[in-house]
Amino acid sequence: MLLGIDQLSQLTKKLKGKRIGLLCHAASVNSRCVHILDLVGAKGTPSPVTAHRPPITVARLFAPEHGLWAVAQDMESVEGTKDPTTGLPVISLYGSDFESLKPKKEMLSGLDAVICDLQDAGSRYYTFVYSIAFMMQACREAGIPVYVLDRPNPINGSDVEGGIVQKGFESFVGLFPISNRHGMTVGELAWMFNEAFEIYSDLTIVKMKGWKRKAYQDEMGVPWVLPSPNMPTLDTAIVYPGMCLLEATELSEGRGTTRPFEIFGAPFIEPEHLAGRLADFNLKGTFFRPLYFKPMFQKFAGQVCGGLQIHVTDRKTFRPYLTGLAVLKAVIDLYPSQFRWREKPYEFVREIPAIDLLTGSERFRNELKKGRSWKEIRKDYEEGKSSFIRLRRNYLLY
Repeated sequence: MLLGIDQLSQLTKKLKGKRIGLLCHAASVNSRCVHILDLVGAKGTPSPVTAHRPPITVARLFAPEHGLWAVAQDMESVEGTKDPTTGLPVISLYGSDFESLKPKKEMLSGLDAVICDLQDAGSRYYTFVYSIAFMMQACREAGIPVYVLDRPNPINGSDVEGGIVQKGFESFVGLFPISNRHGMTVGELAWMFNEAFEIYSDLTIVKMKGWKRKAYQDEMGVPWVLPSPNMPTLDTAIVYPGMCLLEATELSEGRGTTRPFEIFGAPFIEPEHLAGRLADFNLKGTFFRPLYFKPMFQKFAGQVCGGLQIHVTDRKTFRPYLTGLAVLKAVIDLYPSQFRWREKPYEFVREIPAIDLLTGSERFRNELKKGRSWKEIRKDYEEGKSSFIRLRRNYLLY
């Protein structure tokens, strides 16, 4: 198959002699793992693929959360800098407040177009698609076109799970009313953002060729390059739509271990006890293995935690978002006096609890507070999904 980046030649005639801004990161590689900065000759050397420097002049780089080379941790402010490999200025689109996420007019000054090439993880919380949305808004205001190089949804483009973001709960982990697991590509989301959510930029999607909607990334022969420090493998991305919910708590989501989001727990958790409780929920496609672990940074750094590791045994029946909700329900059932929600600001939002931002409303948190049963919670955990699916159909490119 061919990724959008594999078809950069489609743009060279349009962009010859133009000054280009490039929104990219460490995972902006082609199907042979060659980085886009090499492909466009931005390092001042011949392209290792085309053996000549393509006629695209990259004048400025833009970096999303985690920075250009994915070295910053989650929610870590990144300063603008100069890229040591190219000498080009790098403008950070993840600073110290919400406004820092949006490109300013002066940042686009002198540019003729912007190319966006970011790898998504298939989950609404993953912030890169919103960096593209903000770039589209800024380019519309500046009157310059945007080109999005499409990439696969790594956890397939078929399965949709979870409810949508309700009005008043928008944030950088849910800027628009889409499901937690959206089943769309970066290009499809950009098209939806542009039309359904009225950005109206001058947008071009460079489509993939040969991608199959129902395939996971490893089934298409596309290499996995970690797009952020705690998304090291495809296995991580598969569980992320549910296990990211633990960021809204004081439980460890496994950051500081070699299997983030697959491993989780806290010093007060008894692994066998929790595994037994989750077995009562009859979750499909997964096995919870009791274990102890010691995070090397972030929550409970240096402390031994009891917890579980999620082993996905059947991708087809596994529901990551439902599993994440079940984990929270089980921990609260067993350890009500020790469990704590995150109280610190989350993605620059102070007024709304992080769990409400991630689930898209206050419903789940309130249901837990009321002591509702797992059966009751499970019954209506996908509020708004059907409306999203109807909208989504209009923006599928493959």
